[in-house]
Amino acid sequence: MADEQTTVSPARKRILNAGAGPVSARGIAPMFRGSGWEEVRLDIDPSSKPNVVGSITEMTTFPDHCFDAVWSSHTLEHLFAHEVPRALGECKRVLKTDGFAIFLCPDLESVAEHLTKYGPDHVAYTSAAGPITALDMLYGHQASVARGRVSMAHKTGFTAERLGKLLLAAGFATVHVRRDEQFEICALAFAERADHARIQRELGSWGDQMKPSV
Repeated sequence: MADEQTTVSPARKRILNAGAGPVSARGIAPMFRGSGWEEVRLDIDPSSKPNVVGSITEMTTFPDHCFDAVWSSHTLEHLFAHEVPRALGECKRVLKTDGFAIFLCPDLESVAEHLTKYGPDHVAYTSAAGPITALDMLYGHQASVARGRVSMAHKTGFTAERLGKLLLAAGFATVHVRRDEQFEICALAFAERADHARIQRELGSWGDQMKPSV
């Protein structure tokens, strides 16, 4: 009688969506929505229906080194400046030593250029939340704040250089930062034992954009 063979599925990687917001919002990048990833959503607002209600500045629910990746899209600007180092430190703490983190936030330089050229109320682009002006990018989505969502207010801001320095100070071993055409800074931060080439291949076209120039 032939031995029965058991097929073992590879373990899914875990990614923390830190400051996830509502499911209907922009959400996590498509590359993390496949069967190979398990998303854990953290948000301070219970109405967003996250997996865990809590602040990115104090993620005591999670033990050290429990996530393969951290995704944080347009969350850091909602913190006070003095809270940012603590939040980045928490993201580094929960990340495995061979993991990586991705941070996105408004680019103050691009916003300032747009404001100087067109004024504070000129619509820069249209998002799922509606028209976005320079004032929205600087101080938070005004329509959302007017509806009582005061957590949408912005309390600090970033240039590519500032975000990169803060990530290195938080303990990330290597950081790649780029500015895109949508008034946004994108940072890819590696933990100390991360395989840069493998991770960038897995990230596909996004990873290619984040490769350092030679």
